[in-house]
Amino acid sequence: MSDTQTNQSWGGRFTESTDAFVAAFTASVGFDQRMYRQDIAGSIAHARMLARIGVLSSEDCVRIVQGLEAIRAEIERGEFVWSLELEDVHMNIEARLTERIGDAGKRLHTGRSRNDQVATDIRLYLRDAIDAIQVELRRLLGGLVDLALQEAETIMPGFTHLQVAQPVTFGHHLLAWFEMLKRDDARLVDCRGRVNFMPLGAAALAGTSYPLDRDYTAQLLDFAAPCANSLDAVSDRDFAIEFTAAAAILMTHLSRMAEELVLWSSAQFDFIDLPDRFCTGSSIMPQKKNPDVPELVRGKTGRVNGHLIALLTLMKSQPLAYNKDNQEDKEPLFDTIDTVLGCLRAFADMIPALRAKRDKMLESARRGFATATDLADYLVRKGVPFRDAHEVVGKAVRLGIETNRDLAEMSLAELQGFSPLIKDDVFAVLSLEGSVAARDVLGGTAPNRVRAAATRARNWLMELNAG
Repeated sequence: MSDTQTNQSWGGRFTESTDAFVAAFTASVGFDQRMYRQDIAGSIAHARMLARIGVLSSEDCVRIVQGLEAIRAEIERGEFVWSLELEDVHMNIEARLTERIGDAGKRLHTGRSRNDQVATDIRLYLRDAIDAIQVELRRLLGGLVDLALQEAETIMPGFTHLQVAQPVTFGHHLLAWFEMLKRDDARLVDCRGRVNFMPLGAAALAGTSYPLDRDYTAQLLDFAAPCANSLDAVSDRDFAIEFTAAAAILMTHLSRMAEELVLWSSAQFDFIDLPDRFCTGSSIMPQKKNPDVPELVRGKTGRVNGHLIALLTLMKSQPLAYNKDNQEDKEPLFDTIDTVLGCLRAFADMIPALRAKRDKMLESARRGFATATDLADYLVRKGVPFRDAHEVVGKAVRLGIETNRDLAEMSLAELQGFSPLIKDDVFAVLSLEGSVAARDVLGGTAPNRVRAAATRARNWLMELNAG
């Protein structure tokens, strides 16, 4: 015989109590209680709508609203007792409401089901979470813009295949990160728009015979509109999948940033100094300063990617409409939200405090024949076909490797040995400063282009925050 009680919200049809293990196995209150604010907000809106259409008396509506607000205060004071036997956040709050105000509390569930209730709560919760994530994301974007303006003239090597390719400015590199994260912000905006539709009123799956004013409820909860189909409203979680996909892309971008921060802070690169407060030491090697925050962000990317796969797999074989499988949507979604928020907060705090080691960056750019392409372009402007120019410069680079010298350190006579078209003006082309200044095109690395791009980015952020 079971040693737990059957949930009284649905137990009338059953002849025996739920097994104690099954009750614990199927309960979600341990993790869905974090949606209590959204659950209470949805219930208040539902009660007001029921009163508006005459299904609930105004007196009962007042008692319900006051009771729910009192319960919210209880929860926030830490006085609310959560019951595993009541399964989830919805039934815990409803049971406490009935305990406080009597039969009026039992009337609250008229015209709705836990199916549309939970779908509404998740959308409300995710909507709030996206807003919070965008605050942190835009704070990070602002930090990148400010640092890019400071480092608009700082020369560093640009890489392909992690080999020195061409000189760029550090500000230009930072703005590449900005563009990646700006697209992430746009994805979140788009995702929020699709989250912002209300399932409430779909009831279990088929709608309800009560004349609900779903538009009014949606208005009270700031939804764009009610969901158009009751089956779809209660059963699909594509909005959660879409958010997690956007989060996975965002985390991939943060991970790429983290990888560069880890490399650059190493003794082998020594391009940047991370503030001590974002690093830790070693228990055995006293000289160590480990970039733990970037490393952990890089690691947490796999966690979010895993949640995306989990949600896709969760939904792939579910028939319409609601199935208990959907209880498994919350933990990966909640952890994705928590992970993304934490990573963004860490980076938004850390990036503005990052210090560029400008001399080290410049020295590294000088070591990798970063201006080889500039010499090839110089010869092309003298009338040499690009493929021939490429071969000429390759031979010059070979000499540089053999003699441990950069192209700019060779004599004019040596360079003319590769092509008589090379003249004195070549050294302006071969300097790192000349190379970056020559990339004076939209999207280029020239310092004036970097400053202009950073200014546009700052104005975009200001307009975004003002709106």
